[in-house]
Amino acid sequence: MPNSPNPKIPTVSFISLGCSKNLVDSERMLGLLAQDGYAIVPDAQPSDLVVVNTCGFIDAARQESIGVIEELLERKRRGHVKGVIVAGCLAERAREGLLEQFPEVDHVVGVFGREEIAQVADRLLGGLTEQREVFRPAPIQAQDDRARLRITPRHMAYLKVSEGCDRFCTFCAIPFMRGKHVTKPIERVVAEAEALAADGVRELVLVAQDMTYYGVDLYGRPRLAELLDALEAVEGLDWIRILYCYPQFFTDELHDVLGRAKRIVPYLDMPLQHINDRMLKLMNRRHTRAETQTIIDRLRATIPGLVLRTTFIVGFPGETEAEFDELADFVEATRFERLGAFTYSLEPDTPAAKLPGHLPAEVIEGRRDRLMAVQQPIAFAFNRGLVGRTLDVMIDAPSPEGRHRWIGRTYADAPDVDGVVHVRGGSFRPGDIVPCEIVDTEGYDLEACVLPNEPPRSRKARPRPRKKPAASSLVILDDV
Repeated sequence: MPNSPNPKIPTVSFISLGCSKNLVDSERMLGLLAQDGYAIVPDAQPSDLVVVNTCGFIDAARQESIGVIEELLERKRRGHVKGVIVAGCLAERAREGLLEQFPEVDHVVGVFGREEIAQVADRLLGGLTEQREVFRPAPIQAQDDRARLRITPRHMAYLKVSEGCDRFCTFCAIPFMRGKHVTKPIERVVAEAEALAADGVRELVLVAQDMTYYGVDLYGRPRLAELLDALEAVEGLDWIRILYCYPQFFTDELHDVLGRAKRIVPYLDMPLQHINDRMLKLMNRRHTRAETQTIIDRLRATIPGLVLRTTFIVGFPGETEAEFDELADFVEATRFERLGAFTYSLEPDTPAAKLPGHLPAEVIEGRRDRLMAVQQPIAFAFNRGLVGRTLDVMIDAPSPEGRHRWIGRTYADAPDVDGVVHVRGGSFRPGDIVPCEIVDTEGYDLEACVLPNEPPRSRKARPRPRKKPAASSLVILDDV
């Protein structure tokens, strides 16, 4: 920490943009700053320094990051902050060009310079400006994410099991920003999970750029199944949720673990991006429509009550109307419980940028709207099928609607990306798992009432499947 004749505690505010993997990096940087003696203050308050951990994935994310940088520099001009540090994916991607675009930025820290954030802050407050950039090569071993200052609610946390990606999908710049896939060893992941559980985490959300590839680089074969088995044994965890599963390496062992697990909720996020074989080949996705359908069918047969989330890209260069119609028909027939659609974003340093047949923005946006119009009634029908059922709800926060009103989620809803449950009745704390009757729907959200005389669940095992009456094939989950 910088020395001064009149020492005071230096303050720093922090803004985290982008995905949950970026959020883990933000929490690690916050932990390092706190260990170095910095007081963390809300970003709206005056502070000595402000750090923004940026996203550079697609154009919309870059524009958001640039907008925040411009806002912070205006605060600096007004004297509300003394220094602005730009970190993360946009910093990694733009590198020296970021300082050329924003010469008033005090320091730029790339993705793999995060471990030096406290030294950067110290130098800046100490008046040392000869080095304004920190860029480090991607590590050959996964970084340690312990000793982080979490900014998620205390009862849930993200745990990054690997870094980088070896896929090189033609539309994606992540390998250029995050490097090659690097697996975090099983014992280290388990140690992080144990520390998080001891800190009050009940829902653990596993994240990676490519979840099913876990272990290949380090152990010579996929070992996600063994990792999940080890995490199942961590005391204190109630829900383990898995995101970012590439549709490959769903091994027999992985199917077995997912089918019998007690703490892994029956929810999988598997981004597919498209279903037409020509589009998949142009995207370098390394799987076909037939292979995708086989994976989906087996997952649904293996995991009772599975909620499957996916994402698609519309308007990829050369996508014909017939190929888009094939995608829309597939969505309608497959009936994903959760789905997001993204418009193709032209990324200058990716192979897709050089492909012929780039489509007008109005065509791409129209296809996005049409695909979501196909999906919306499917998602609404799934929600209506939950009405009258009893489901455990993880309480996330009090509702602004007033006393005895709460906001929570069922197993079917991942934080931040899916819907929520508006709960009426009872007095709870965030992190309580409460048995509720689903009484109504509100678009993508649910309305629920607390069951009378039912206390919040203590730490228990995964919900078990319970079938609806024979008139429907819908499978609902209830607690053990």
